[in-house]
Amino acid sequence: MTSTVDARSRTDRFLAGVERVGNKLPEPFTLFLILFGVIALASTGMALAGVTVQMPGSDEVVEVKGLFTAEGMTWLTENLGENFLGFPPLVTVLPILMAVGVAEKSGLLGAAVRYAFGSAPRWALAYAVGFVGVMGSIMSDTAFIVIPPLAAMVFRAAGRHPVAGLLGGFAAAGAGYSTNILVTSLDALFAGITSSVAQILPDPGSPVNPLSNWFFNAVSSIALSLLAGFLIDKVLEPRIRRQGVPTEQVADDGEDPLASASAATTTDERRGLRNALVVALGVAAVMVVAALVPASPWRNEDGAFLPESPLLSSIVFIVFTMFLVPAIVYGRAVGTVRRIEDVPIMFGQALKDMIGFVVLAFVLGQFIALFNWSGVGQWIAVSGASALESIGLTGYGAILGFLVVASLLNLFIISGSALWTLMAAVFVPMFALIGYEPAFVQAAFRVGDSATQIITPLNPYMIVLLAYLRRWEPSAGLGTVMARLLPFTVCFWLVWAAILSVFFFLDLPVGPGNGIFLDS
Repeated sequence: MTSTVDARSRTDRFLAGVERVGNKLPEPFTLFLILFGVIALASTGMALAGVTVQMPGSDEVVEVKGLFTAEGMTWLTENLGENFLGFPPLVTVLPILMAVGVAEKSGLLGAAVRYAFGSAPRWALAYAVGFVGVMGSIMSDTAFIVIPPLAAMVFRAAGRHPVAGLLGGFAAAGAGYSTNILVTSLDALFAGITSSVAQILPDPGSPVNPLSNWFFNAVSSIALSLLAGFLIDKVLEPRIRRQGVPTEQVADDGEDPLASASAATTTDERRGLRNALVVALGVAAVMVVAALVPASPWRNEDGAFLPESPLLSSIVFIVFTMFLVPAIVYGRAVGTVRRIEDVPIMFGQALKDMIGFVVLAFVLGQFIALFNWSGVGQWIAVSGASALESIGLTGYGAILGFLVVASLLNLFIISGSALWTLMAAVFVPMFALIGYEPAFVQAAFRVGDSATQIITPLNPYMIVLLAYLRRWEPSAGLGTVMARLLPFTVCFWLVWAAILSVFFFLDLPVGPGNGIFLDS
């Protein structure tokens, strides 16, 4: 008993330490403003020292340019707006988010989630929660708010432990956040950042677009959905029952907005879902036919689709249409979209929800632009690649090291866009110089970006989850949540890394036209 208490004490001290360190980190906007200043000073010092860099495969010797020089200040004053508006994720993320926003505001996504829960038999309920949770990233951060209480509700209605549904839904939504069978705004966001960084390379590899990790994502999302269901069914729920957690709420900390909600779908909602599905299949069929006809303008000059073609360049349009049209049809069926003017209102609401990202994109765009323009990014890439080669760490060991670094940083930097901007600027060029495709590095990042975010106290949605949990366990704390979610983090990380290993060692493409190695 004493050893158990000591172990818990050490765990609590460690988690408290993580929380203290993480709380000292500035917000992402301030963090990248500081990093911008660091690069500005470093680039100026390197420029004054006459530092040069030559990218492998290029005969051109590049001089590092400093921001605090006449040339640098002129560059900044002339390009401040272009650095912001030219930030690639804005071009891809915002249109997709507008369409997803209509799907959310019309009720389509919420009804689809509730239908998936409500149609699952009792024995398969844990796996339904796992699947819906992992797929929940299509709703962006809304998944953390909507899925856990709904999962608790349907678990209770089926005679299973509601806390298992609550925690399991959160774990699946968080630990599997970076993957999905469908193309989401996150794919567009990551692809935009990767593309902007890869521009400094003499051989940037195959173009990176929102579909570049789709093969890897599809396999990962199915495997992680099944794994989440297994952990909920065989690990989480039995442990909660052994601990004697009540199945009925014993505390009420205020009005629960979902207390009167129902997991069941209405007749109108089911009709709307059927109509939306039929229309979605029809739109998809039209696009498939348009792509497959021999003279399709979506084909490249060779009549194919890979490695580059107008079809792959039209992914944003395709995703936008596949969300928007079914959402409007659903909204018409249930009455949430009564006139065409409702659609731009929903567009505006979706963009309003993303205003924080747009503001952050301003400083992210400046940081990436300075990193590329100054030549500091090229210098770090060449120096880092040379260091890896000098110690012989250019194989899969380097990739595993990258996964570990991403997982640890994810404990402190929860924002996926902020973390990938920081890591992509360094690791995409560095790994490209030792032979890895930018799209593969991006795929590897996804493993570290998600698995650990459900056990860090810096995840703001953990506070929301804790508030729900205390309805059943008033004495529960962050340590309670972390201890119960730790098996998901460990298992997700190991299985996801194993999937990445299979793709690596079998040299499988991670997406259409995107392989593992630059020479593949």
